[in-house]
This record gives sequence, C-alpha cells and structure tokens, in this order.
Amino acid sequence: MRKLSDTIARLAAMRAAQYPKDQLDLVDRLSDRENFGSNPGLLKARAYVPARLPPNSPLVVVLHGCTQSAAAYDHGSGWSALADAGGFAVLFPEQTRANNPNLCFNWFEPRHIRRGQGEVLSIRQMIADMVRDHDIDETRIFITGLSAGGAMTSAMLAAYPELFASGAIVAGLPYGVAGTVPEAFDRMRGHGGPSGEKLAGLVLGASDHKGPWPTISVWHGTADQTVSPSNASDIVEQWRGVHALPSEPSVISVVDGHKRRIWRDFGGRDRIELFTIEGMGHGTPLQATGADALGASGPFMLDRGISSTRHIARFWGIAPPADAQAASRTTSRPIEPAEFTRTREMPSPARWAEPARADPIRSVIETALRQAGLMK
Repeated sequence: MRKLSDTIARLAAMRAAQYPKDQLDLVDRLSDRENFGSNPGLLKARAYVPARLPPNSPLVVVLHGCTQSAAAYDHGSGWSALADAGGFAVLFPEQTRANNPNLCFNWFEPRHIRRGQGEVLSIRQMIADMVRDHDIDETRIFITGLSAGGAMTSAMLAAYPELFASGAIVAGLPYGVAGTVPEAFDRMRGHGGPSGEKLAGLVLGASDHKGPWPTISVWHGTADQTVSPSNASDIVEQWRGVHALPSEPSVISVVDGHKRRIWRDFGGRDRIELFTIEGMGHGTPLQATGADALGASGPFMLDRGISSTRHIARFWGIAPPADAQAASRTTSRPIEPAEFTRTREMPSPARWAEPARADPIRSVIETALRQAGLMK
C-alpha cells in the first residue's frame, strides 16, 4: 500500500502546479545558523538579520506550514522585508524531511511539545543563540506560524510562556488537544477534544509559569476545510481562560473588510484578538497589491486584501503604523449592536461565505487512514 507520506507529497505537488512557475521561483533571503544547541528535534535554523540591527532589537520567530520551506513562507508572508522597515531580527526554524517527510512540525507528538524536549527545545535553543549573537531585547520576543506551524506556535507559547511577549496563530490549533495521528485529524476537522476550563488547564499545566502571560493574535478563514474554524474559537477559549478574561469580546470591529474581535483585561489592555477572514480557505491572509502590499500570493499564501503580517507586527508594537494615506484607505469601524448579535460567534460550516467544496488533500489522507484502520 502506498505510504500516506507519499500521498501527501503527491497532492502537495499537484497544488503547487496550480500556480505559475514564476511564483514558485524566489530569492532566499535567509541564512543558515549552525551549532545552536543539542537540537533534539532535528530542525534547521535559518534567520534574517537586517544590516546595522540596533542593540536591544526585537526578535520574531516564524514557523512555516506543511510542505513549505522557511524561505517560501518568508517570500509569501514578507516577514524579512518588514524586518528591514521595523528594525527587528527574524528566526525561521525549519522542519527536515528526516524528521517529518511532509515538512510538518510535529505539533501532536507529546515528545516534541513538552518543555525541555524535542522540537520545542530545539526552537528554544535557536532563540537563545539569536539573543546571544544579536543582543536581542528578551522582553520583545514574538512567535507566529501557519497551520502545523501555528499549532507548534501554540506549543511554544505553552511550553515557554515566560519567553514570549506575544504570539500569533494562523489557521492553527490549540495546545495539547491531540496526541496521535487520528486525534490530530479529528481535531483538524473540529471533532472531539477538550473544552472550557480543560483547554486552559493544558497551558497552565505545561510549565511552572504563573504569569504574566503572552498576548495572543488568532487568524482563521471562515471557509477553511483543512483546519476547521472552530479551532480558532478553541484557541481563544484556551487563552481567555489563561488570562481570566470575560467570555464576550470587549470590541468588535471591521478592519480591511474582515471582522476583528478584541478581549481586554480589567485594566483595558488588549490581551487576545481574533481576525476571521470571510470566505478564505486554508492559508495566511495577505495584501499582495496596493500601497500597503507585503509578500506574494502562492500555495497557502492567499491575497484577501489584508496583510496579517503587518497587522500582527502592529499588534505587537514592532512595526510602523500605517501612513496617513494608507490609513485613509483602511476600513476600520465598530460593529453596530444589531450586527453584534448576528456576528459575535464563529460561523458554523453551514454559514460559510463560500459553498463547501471537498478538500482533496484531506479527503485522500482520511481515506488512507481509514483503510489502515487508524481512523473510523
């Protein structure tokens, strides 16, 4: 029987073939970093450091999705380009085929997501290496990732919460909700898993940390059929419990045509934000054209008229605000009370903006798992 990894690789090649070749040819702006530690997770370390980086600059850690490389995700998201403007360094941990044939971070394997073990320890060692070599401000370290990289971002924030000022999870999953391949696929579909206080308990029990806790930015497309949008709600629920925040958001607005919800603490400080990108499938939302453009569209890098990279960096306070001309083109308004009652929950699958379409990658994977007796 054909291996599941072979099936995923063939399907990834099919999806890549849908895009013009010139979109897949890119300039690799990243450099390799060697000898950063014992590296129990067998990851590669890649980085971008702007010329003449000032002392005490921030560091952003970026985790790519399955089938992607660090260079491809940087090309699509534009993080290294923004680093030049914002004056911060960027670290790109990269998965290896020896560790995962499909280049996915192993977000569902307990040995890779526990503090002091596996891939999370490798990433922790990379960060320490960057801090030492580039005089990084240890109070301004941030992390973000897409899909499996988003789920591994959840793992890093849980395993090393004292390390990060904030994190951003794009089309990812909460921490600790799966421990096997079948469980991982069930959670991706939005089936099963803990809820309520148990979600927060997974983060609270992952380390001895007692706070303060990282702030969280969550991004998800309402038509994502690879990782169910319900996972975005679960991530918010997990961290809302950690921060002890009210159940209802403090602010609901529309930014660049997409809903943004903010949960604030009792001191009025933003702790969690949730962007739901209407009608978007699985990927990172970009603004690939216009004055505020950043990055490039391609596989899983989706032009939806909003740059998640810019907005995340502004949420973290490490990117310059939009100039007056760009701001005048940006739609940001509060949602009226009547609209709030209609929109404050994540859309259910029946209410997705686009008609439901079969996801060929997930369908073939699930069929293979069922034939192997690994999924019902």
